[in-house]
Amino acid sequence: MSTLFEPIKLGAITAPNRIIMAPLTRARATIDHVPTPIMVDYYRQRASAGLIITEATGISQQGLGWPFAPGIWRDDQVAAWKPITEAVHQAGGRIFCQLWHMGRLVHPSFLGGKAPVAPSATTAPSHAHTYEGNKPYELARSLQEVEIADIIQDYRRAAENAMKAGFDGVQLHAANGYLIDQFLRDGTNFRTDSYGGPIENRIRLLVQVTEALAEVIGSDRTAVRLSPNDEHRQGCADSNNAAIFPAAALALDRIGLAFLEMNASRPGSTFRPGAGKYDLAPIIRKLFRAPLILNTDYKKDDSVAAIRAGEADAISFGRPYIANPNLPELLRHGEELREPDAAFFYTQGAQGYLDYPTT
Repeated sequence: MSTLFEPIKLGAITAPNRIIMAPLTRARATIDHVPTPIMVDYYRQRASAGLIITEATGISQQGLGWPFAPGIWRDDQVAAWKPITEAVHQAGGRIFCQLWHMGRLVHPSFLGGKAPVAPSATTAPSHAHTYEGNKPYELARSLQEVEIADIIQDYRRAAENAMKAGFDGVQLHAANGYLIDQFLRDGTNFRTDSYGGPIENRIRLLVQVTEALAEVIGSDRTAVRLSPNDEHRQGCADSNNAAIFPAAALALDRIGLAFLEMNASRPGSTFRPGAGKYDLAPIIRKLFRAPLILNTDYKKDDSVAAIRAGEADAISFGRPYIANPNLPELLRHGEELREPDAAFFYTQGAQGYLDYPTT
């Protein structure tokens, strides 16, 4: 019977425990999306995680619309990531780079005034975070098929760059209402070509990008993140989650990934209250044979229970890792976890970033 503190094979790497650091946007890169020296210390502090999955990292300027988020499409960005991966490895850790295209959630101010791209011409609800403050989202334009091929190439190049930067692998961000998720769901994908309509068409981009990443760096160094239990994330919804996501999981299973990470439907979640009227995790668990990592407000006891029950192979923790860099040690000894200060989640300094106790 597996426990939270036992090693696990995740594709090409062996994690010493099943406490995974989930992707966490922290906005500590430069204004032009280059990782900064304080990010070296931040990730090194958390190297005791079974695996670190980085904050979402842009594959292109077209796909990145978050202030001070890092990218990995330019040589200077690759060079700035190298000290980070080296620091994690020197501290005994492992680290994957999460690859991100935000689709319609990129505000035109990041694109020189040009419209963002999406599967269809739609506008996201609410507002975008920009360097000039919050602004309403604007109408995205529908991608042409030739442009989709270019985006797949951007993903391929980003994976190559991740290997040059010293990462152990990559995770495709296909969740939370961003570009890949926008293609998956019929509430944002109204296309009539080979990327729209039937389920097999709407999962096409997910499959093609994942296959491209696997071809570049190996399927055993490629992972995916999905959000099947989010019914309406950032205005991205589907009329039948129970059909689209099992189909996606089955298609991903055939590629032979390192792991799949996804949110569970957790009653009483403080981060996503009411997310998911039903839990697709048990269904996907049966369809996807590689390790399954679950996320959403897990504590020690229910993490241990989920792994012992075979519901998951590992658990990823997001916000607990902000204030608890040594989270595996704290969980092992049953110590009380510190609460992060939300006022410093997305600021650019060391306060609320590097100053949480590491012992």
